[in-house]
Amino acid sequence: MAQKAWERPAIIIGVAGGTGSGKTTVAQEILQRVGPDRIAYIQHDSYYRDQSHLPFHERARVNYDHPDALESELLVEHLKQLRAGHPVEVPVYDFTTHTRRPETRRVEPRRVILVEGILIFADRALREMMDVKIFVDTDPDIRFIRRLQRDIRERGRSMESVIEQYLSTVRPMHMEFVEPSKRYADVIIPEGGFNVVALDMVVARILALIGEREGDC
Repeated sequence: MAQKAWERPAIIIGVAGGTGSGKTTVAQEILQRVGPDRIAYIQHDSYYRDQSHLPFHERARVNYDHPDALESELLVEHLKQLRAGHPVEVPVYDFTTHTRRPETRRVEPRRVILVEGILIFADRALREMMDVKIFVDTDPDIRFIRRLQRDIRERGRSMESVIEQYLSTVRPMHMEFVEPSKRYADVIIPEGGFNVVALDMVVARILALIGEREGDC
């Protein structure tokens, strides 16, 4: 790609919200409507710290809903590299074993960098890099049901273990870190991907920013 394309830094969009809020649905809507060829998509979940040094029963007791469970400093470094026009190797995390896989996922630089995660606004270094911060706000009961279904279907968890984790760490960490981070959002989208009007406005704003940056190049 010509150097001129990177004379202006990429636009960084953050999509946050509680577990099961619909963040991924919103991110995918943005991805499809703005265009996958224009967006580098990264999930904060990929940056969970590797727990392979612990016995499995101890891995299961780690508080994965606390900011310290994530290697956010690596994500910050990757965002800097992408913004400078360089590709990055994103970790691939195995949620069934709580470990990072040997392989990585190569992400190429694009005009827009889309970052999704529960705790991305709770980390000051991350949120200060973002041009647009979107918080997806959904009722707690709906979020819990979605998480229960996802963890059983996709992560091999039992219903009892999901409920125990939700009560012991997910809900307390949401109240301590996620909910307060909503105040940093530029846009709050109730009901996630079902809010067509809000999504139309967000996509229009992103396209306008792209137009401004491309016009400056």
